[in-house]
Amino acid sequence: MNRLFLVLGGVALSAGPGSGSSLPAAPPQDAPVEIYKGDFTAKVREGVDRGLAWLVSRQNPNGSWTNKVGYKLYDDYHGEENESVDVTALACMALVSAGNVPGRGRYGRNVARGVQWLLSKVRDEDGYITHAGSRMYSHAFATLFLAEIYGMTRQADIKSKLKRAVELIVNSQNREGGWRYQPIPVDADLSVTVSTLQALRAARNVGITVPLDTLQKATLYVQRCASTRGYSYQSGAENQQPNDTRISFALTACGVVSMYSAGHYDTPQVRQALRQLPTWRHTLIPAKLHYYYGHYYGVQAMYMAGGEYWAGYYPAVSQQILSQQRADGHWEDDVGRTYATAMACVVLQMPCEYLPIFQK
Repeated sequence: MNRLFLVLGGVALSAGPGSGSSLPAAPPQDAPVEIYKGDFTAKVREGVDRGLAWLVSRQNPNGSWTNKVGYKLYDDYHGEENESVDVTALACMALVSAGNVPGRGRYGRNVARGVQWLLSKVRDEDGYITHAGSRMYSHAFATLFLAEIYGMTRQADIKSKLKRAVELIVNSQNREGGWRYQPIPVDADLSVTVSTLQALRAARNVGITVPLDTLQKATLYVQRCASTRGYSYQSGAENQQPNDTRISFALTACGVVSMYSAGHYDTPQVRQALRQLPTWRHTLIPAKLHYYYGHYYGVQAMYMAGGEYWAGYYPAVSQQILSQQRADGHWEDDVGRTYATAMACVVLQMPCEYLPIFQK
């Protein structure tokens, strides 16, 4: 498809159907495209198959998945078991990553049930996708997943609720250009901003209108979180210091994926962050809070970067993740079994490219 590329405030955008302008779905056409399906070995496939079977066995009759629903406090996660918006979205993403969509695939019905449960949690008054006190992370993951499914199926019952979910994200952007835990435009942090940016990217890719100004402001916010050591939790202006605190593997990966979501695939900041990621990877502790979250964004950053970045990342990380799988097929961490298993399956299946948001 021919596209008309525009550059607004340094953000590459392109005119496309449905929204008047949609972000490019991949790096420029002259960029080398490398296929890594050879890394998705029989051993990895076997581990994923067992993980997906475990996930399906834990799906609730109403289509949801149960996990701890709560909040992060420093390096701990606090919550109570309940039907979970974000874990339901992630579990469905894990199933779709194996080629299952409503009406197709071994687990197509499970995905369809998950979709319907998520749609039932879109709040009538404002489009907020929430349940049991879940927050903007959950809303963003659910919006991302619904956008992916809408693009694959064009289900009419998804479009109207997806549009309202996107509008809530747009309306809750703060003055700095980012997002925070609640849909209130007060302050912002990178970990929430990356999830909302990916949701907006996925929505624009399927023709849902997202204002260019929203994306431009978000990109500027992410750029202000960058430093020579990686990406910080909040921008320098909000920290009242020059971007030098709360930098980690997870946040640096979040910064790279945020820039990708805004159409920036090769900038000095992105290149610097990619070089820093390997130095931070050892800080991720298996089964602890940030392990799967960090690799969820890390695998996206490295896959899109390709080359030596991917070669130095996926083989080692996939083997480490497989080594932690339990005998019945699940994984565990501080957030919960269903969360860890869904995340592990998504990370391991990155080379399969079934989800459009993960495609080169």
